[in-house]
Amino acid sequence: MDPHTALFQQHRSRLFGLAYRMLGTPADAEDVLHDAWLRWHTQDADALDDAEAWLVTVTTRLSLDRLRRAKTERAHYPGPWLPEPLIAESEQPEAQLERAESLTLTFLLLLERLSPEERAAFLLREVFDYSHAETAAMLCIGEDACRQRVHRAKQRLREDRPRQAMPNIDTQRRLLERFMQALQQPDMSTLRALFAEDAMSIADGGGLARATLHPLHGAERLARLYMQIALQQQRHGVRHEIRQLNGAPALFGWYGDTLVTASWIDDDGERITAIHSLRHPGKLARLATVTKSAASTSLH
Repeated sequence: MDPHTALFQQHRSRLFGLAYRMLGTPADAEDVLHDAWLRWHTQDADALDDAEAWLVTVTTRLSLDRLRRAKTERAHYPGPWLPEPLIAESEQPEAQLERAESLTLTFLLLLERLSPEERAAFLLREVFDYSHAETAAMLCIGEDACRQRVHRAKQRLREDRPRQAMPNIDTQRRLLERFMQALQQPDMSTLRALFAEDAMSIADGGGLARATLHPLHGAERLARLYMQIALQQQRHGVRHEIRQLNGAPALFGWYGDTLVTASWIDDDGERITAIHSLRHPGKLARLATVTKSAASTSLH
């Protein structure tokens, strides 16, 4: 590997982690890295004072451009939009980038509340630990403006953050195991007891699969919804398993070899406060491919 390529590869994990957190989909992050590589390929690395800063700056700006376009597209998305999982197994290298909690799907969805500019400033400063001065330079703004963006972003995230700011993985797994059992042996009272009174359900079908077009609220409504889903899945022989998505437990539903749903939760330590269900066939097909690939790799 030539030195120019080796230097890019040295920073690739950090660049991918930044682009993925900015955009919420692995494919878009890979596209950004490809564009960054093309620009890097024509750059004289010896003329740079700081190659990493140059690469992070280019990746950030490319991600910003793509995110602004994505925001417009997502405004017309049929129903709720959920981020696309990165991987299915936590041992994959990308799952260990920087701070693990900032890779959870719940956190990625939370970042959607920010403007693209706030999102970039927050990630560079709070997740990737660049100083305000370095972040401001990467974004071509003044340091005071950078501080304001980061402050607004932190304030907004605090307001919208789930009750369990630092989720307990073991608790989530136990709740998902109980939820899986309730789906396999449908019972209204069991389902009802799993949800907090103000629990919320969000489903992403992308207009291509059956899913509620708006978030549903309330333990009673969610129990009725998942009772219907459980009975339908029983009739079709859907099997369930708990796997890892972006470092947190998630419930997979399989119809034969086809992944038909992937769900993850927020909780208050005792009950489910939010359940997010990915039902978009395209997103699930990509996830299933990576899942099977990871499983195959682990056997060799």
